[in-house]
Amino acid sequence: MIKIDKVRVGITIGDPAGIGPIITQLAVKKLKGLAEFIVIGNKPDNVSPGRIKPLHGRLSIGYLDQGLRLIKSKRIDCLVTCPISKEAINLAGYKYSGHTEYFAEKTKSRNTVMMLLNERIRFSLITRHIPLKNVSKSLNKEIICNNILTTYKSLQKLFNISKPRLVVCGINPHASDNGLIGEEENKIIKPILIRLRKANRKIDGPISADIAILRASNKEYDCVMAMYHDQALIPLKLIGKDSGVNITLGLPFIRTSPLHGTAFDIVNRRKLINPDSLIAAIKLAVKCVLSQRKA
Repeated sequence: MIKIDKVRVGITIGDPAGIGPIITQLAVKKLKGLAEFIVIGNKPDNVSPGRIKPLHGRLSIGYLDQGLRLIKSKRIDCLVTCPISKEAINLAGYKYSGHTEYFAEKTKSRNTVMMLLNERIRFSLITRHIPLKNVSKSLNKEIICNNILTTYKSLQKLFNISKPRLVVCGINPHASDNGLIGEEENKIIKPILIRLRKANRKIDGPISADIAILRASNKEYDCVMAMYHDQALIPLKLIGKDSGVNITLGLPFIRTSPLHGTAFDIVNRRKLINPDSLIAAIKLAVKCVLSQRKA
């Protein structure tokens, strides 16, 4: 028998004023034996629970920097990140809109994709943290193509799905009804899907988001390509918020996170704090590392 070493999981505690430190403690205790855990954080005396401060932002980024150093030195196999406050890190002088953008810049990864999933459904986001008014003008054939291909390859490599089935949402109601309610589907989305299908890939769409999501939740597809943030987040949280996970595709390492924020409002109400999403994120990170080892 070949001995398979335990997966070494690095966990950043996120904003120290949020629930990250607490859910990390709860998750590591519950998952004892699943993996080897390295918790990345500290206990500074001047942290103010539930408050947004530049100090908390600086500490949050410092934990991520240390996580990357541990990845590069091969001391950990994957990284699980607890929630940070975008407001706090921007107050501290770091102009990132989230973890995905931070890791993409630091690793010089060009085609990163935010995949959000729970026990029933997976989404990849074509656009991420941008105002809704900018979504349409941010869409182009290159962005859509890169996101679809990165998702397709990641489903094969990390999820052991040999022939992924994807469905692409339209951006307009009813996927524009063939141009009656907008032109993005016919001019931008359809041409790239026709090209991608020539390689014998199963990629349906663009179809109305409500139908795409319903069919995917019934296991007809392995992933939904959502055009904008809330097109994915609303159904995800309605049908399985406690099992929700964010995984960044296209990085040179596995990175996951829970599908919720810092929860400053409940940080002092411990009975309301639920570690299930972080537990799901840790389990997924371990699963993806093991899938890579088998490849």
